[in-house]
Amino acid sequence: MPRGSAVEFVAAGQRFIRFGVFEMDLECGELRKAGVLVHLPPQPFKILAVLASRAGQLVTREEIHRQIWGNEAFVDFGQGLNHCIKQIRTVLRDDAESPHYVETLPRRGYRFIAPVEAVVPVSSPAADQRSETAPTEAAETRRVPRRFRIVAVALMAAIGAGILLVLSVAGLRGRVFRAVGVGRELPLHIQSLAVLPFENLSRDPAQEYFADGMTEQLITDLGKISALRVISRTSVMQYKGTKKPLPQIARELNVDAIVEGTVERSENRMRITANLLYGPTDRHLWAESYKRDQRDVLALQDEVARAISDEVKAKLTPEVQARLVKARPVDPEAYEAYLKGRIILDNWTEESCQSAIKYFEAAIERDPRFAPAFAGLADAHIFLGRFHYRPAKETFLEAKQAARKALALDPNSAEAYSSLCAVATFYDWDWPAAEIACARAIELNPSYGPAHHVYSHYFMSTGRFAESLRESLRYLELDPLSPAAKTHLGTHYKMARQYDPAIEVLRKTVEFAPNFPDAYGELASSYIGKGAYREAFAPAQKAVALTGGKGYLGLVGEAYAMAGRRNEAIKVLAEITGTSRGGFAPARTTVPILIALGEKDRAIEELQRAFEEHDQLIPYLKVWSMFDPLRSDPRFQDLLRGMHFRP
Repeated sequence: MPRGSAVEFVAAGQRFIRFGVFEMDLECGELRKAGVLVHLPPQPFKILAVLASRAGQLVTREEIHRQIWGNEAFVDFGQGLNHCIKQIRTVLRDDAESPHYVETLPRRGYRFIAPVEAVVPVSSPAADQRSETAPTEAAETRRVPRRFRIVAVALMAAIGAGILLVLSVAGLRGRVFRAVGVGRELPLHIQSLAVLPFENLSRDPAQEYFADGMTEQLITDLGKISALRVISRTSVMQYKGTKKPLPQIARELNVDAIVEGTVERSENRMRITANLLYGPTDRHLWAESYKRDQRDVLALQDEVARAISDEVKAKLTPEVQARLVKARPVDPEAYEAYLKGRIILDNWTEESCQSAIKYFEAAIERDPRFAPAFAGLADAHIFLGRFHYRPAKETFLEAKQAARKALALDPNSAEAYSSLCAVATFYDWDWPAAEIACARAIELNPSYGPAHHVYSHYFMSTGRFAESLRESLRYLELDPLSPAAKTHLGTHYKMARQYDPAIEVLRKTVEFAPNFPDAYGELASSYIGKGAYREAFAPAQKAVALTGGKGYLGLVGEAYAMAGRRNEAIKVLAEITGTSRGGFAPARTTVPILIALGEKDRAIEELQRAFEEHDQLIPYLKVWSMFDPLRSDPRFQDLLRGMHFRP
């Protein structure tokens, strides 16, 4: 049959080929093992189709390059091809040393060594006609020598590979695969998905940050689609390099679909391949490859997000559609610096925050109109203040300035609105402004976990615990493998004075993340709130041991005092103040001990100082049970008024 269209190719009955227990659908790009769909990314699938179409023959590396990538330059083609062959062997359970399917011919290419046969679907009209009218012909076909059948299949599959090449050169390959691979069979109930860490195809390990950054930015773009629940980066990054089956990952993250892909860069060009799979069955739904100039990286991310939304039938509001087509070119070096800053910031240490600030400032210097860099800068300053690494008066004011600049450049920045909500909640105590900012952040990006996190703190601080629980659960739903999200739910229950649920959540959290100090600290605090003082010692001391500092010593001293071990509590208090500059220590470490010791005057004095410094203990004055012994004191009532609360 002469080379023709894909329609002619399929109509001729040459759509399926089989080898061993595997069957390939050349039209849909699907591979099945014993009738069960197995996942093989698009490029490895096409390479396997080329090899199987020429069973028994050497296929050179150059021929594979020409048939799969055409005349496009492909940096690190050798590594990319090796990776594809490795994926093929993994799926086929083949061994490079003693192969059953794909044989490597060193420095030359590959040879498919298993018998290959054409398959005509039983349900096809052609098959029905042959079974009814020509049984003797079918019997004759079975008697044809195997070598002739292989040659015939090879010829037919070669025609298919040729068609793929023509479609590739014409720029139609992606559209054909989308049309035949998704439209008729896609489940229409995809309401949640996870973007797994994109694979870095570059030989340079230093480029890992770029692949990770692309993963995070695609999560951000997809999160803008209100019809989808998109898992946060913190949880999906735990699957980086994982060998877990996709259905297992989908179950663990409780999602319907999975997005995975690869990234490679060369000079000022980049190539991204994205695949969409139905999680429960590992069924391939859609794939596309994009090649762009690096200055167009933001537009590319938006394009991928729009394509995925089309495939999962997620209806976009006009506002979201507008946001996904407005991306402007960005300086590549500015974008690189921004990605590095975002990734480093996730460590939440003083050093990582300071380093991230330098990267964000470098990005702003390269591209002063790049709004995400200002939003990242705001988050870094907020972390410094929230964790008492620097005075809150410095950090939150800098954060507010950066967030406002981000919004001036991009009025639809969910990250910037979330930062403003944090400033209003933890520093300004401007409760109406906090609610407006957080609501807007979630409206812009319903899957942005940090916005739900800080919104819960706002509701918690103001005593609106039903709303706080709602946002806490949503935060955990978006970031199910994050110890911070699990710990935050425990904090909510503690502040709501529901100590048994708090202890249950936090005990499970320390089992899940045995090196996460905040979970131990909140567990100890919950035990103290319940009155189980002896049980508080072990988690409090574990928190101190994990941090190596004085931050959690206040819990140890508080537990001593509440348990009646006054002398030990006084020694802890002396240790805290004696190692602090000028004898002063953060109120979060001293006030709990002073209240437990009954030193109300000193506790009030410390709180007044903390109020002036905007210490991060202050936002919880209204609700935390720890402050109950002070509530009748007029000085405490004055503090509540200063926070814009009714006493």
